[in-house]
Amino acid sequence: MTETLIKNADVILTMDDARRELKGADILIKDAVIAAVGQGLSTQGQTVDASGAIATPGLVNTHHHLYQTLTRAVPGAQDALLFGWLQRLYPIWARFGPEEMFVSAQVGLAELALSGCTLTSDHLYLYPNGSRLDDTIAAAQEVGLRFHATRGAMSIGESDGGLPPDSLVEDENAILQDSIRVIDAFHDPNPGAMVRVGVAPCSPFSVSRDLMRDAAILARDKGVMMHTHLAENDEDIAYSLEKFGCRPGQYAEDLGWTGDDVWHAHCVKLDGQEIDLFARSRTGVAHCPCSNCRLGSGIAPVRAMRDAGVNVGLGVDGSASNDIGNLIGEARQTMLLQRVQNGADAMSAREALEIATRGGAQVLGRDDCGQIAVGMRADIALWDAQTVENAGSWDPAALVLAGPQKTRDLFVEGKQVVSDGQMTTVNLGAMIRRQNDLARKLLD
Repeated sequence: MTETLIKNADVILTMDDARRELKGADILIKDAVIAAVGQGLSTQGQTVDASGAIATPGLVNTHHHLYQTLTRAVPGAQDALLFGWLQRLYPIWARFGPEEMFVSAQVGLAELALSGCTLTSDHLYLYPNGSRLDDTIAAAQEVGLRFHATRGAMSIGESDGGLPPDSLVEDENAILQDSIRVIDAFHDPNPGAMVRVGVAPCSPFSVSRDLMRDAAILARDKGVMMHTHLAENDEDIAYSLEKFGCRPGQYAEDLGWTGDDVWHAHCVKLDGQEIDLFARSRTGVAHCPCSNCRLGSGIAPVRAMRDAGVNVGLGVDGSASNDIGNLIGEARQTMLLQRVQNGADAMSAREALEIATRGGAQVLGRDDCGQIAVGMRADIALWDAQTVENAGSWDPAALVLAGPQKTRDLFVEGKQVVSDGQMTTVNLGAMIRRQNDLARKLLD
């Protein structure tokens, strides 16, 4: 049996059912599971000194497009709204291949790890030049993060009235067949799974009604979750009303896209009836505040969602619309935007952290993650409370108020992926150089 003792943390923010905060406490890990939490624990195994650190559950990222890590700050897309932004970037992404998918995923995953993330989803919806979902799964296995890959898709190209170029869309039968392939090859439904797979048509404006419906049938037959973009901005709402004769929430419900096995990205423009629908059906939401700001999409009604009982998690979204993949930064932005919209007492720092941890785990259907509690998987972040950001802080445990913005140590399934602020699983410098070389080739 392998044991690790995280010893003498200044505070453990457990996010357990009682929301306990334990001072001067320890966490004992046995074979990837949290075996004990409390003071004065001991071990015959490895000890990690957590003095001067705050311990939290690992953060959970519920929406990303890892391939976009290769296209940050692209001229012509920096100041565009969603549809124009996509039209600028599609031709660049059409030049990607398996190497670009793998390297961009590696860098994006390492960036997430350094921001305290232990579990991330990814929405890969284009597969140019032989790319496959397998490329990103391989990257996650090397970096060591828990990974919920989703097999995205686009099937309506420009010639059929869609946004993406025809070169980036796929035959719908081929999409369904490859979804079956990757689920059978990689999906692990068991507790502690390091890889799960979901079904994820890109959006209602890039696939047909038939594919949305068939994807839902397939996902439920296979027992996997479902994900797509929904109600992201005003253009999205206008498109739904014009093409489908209803709002996005109604469209989703009509096609079987509500339920506790479904989560939708963004949902900036949900109205009261749609929020009630999501609450009743236990449909999850991936809130992406920085991306929503960057694209001018608006402020999602997170306070109203939470008050209604909607499961809400956080997402960094792709780095082509956020530029930064820092999940603790998303928690801070969530709190600030809800205060801008609803007042300074609308959301506390601890509620924002709760959304970033157990909230995200609930959205992704993981009842084994998101808390520091006996029996949970050992996904734990340690935050240095002795940094310049914390100097003078009366409440270091209010992480999203005073920082830090990067984790000191990170454990995933009991393994130390980050140690003293450095990746232990991959050579980050070599990955960055490789990515920059690929970016320069794309510019040529």
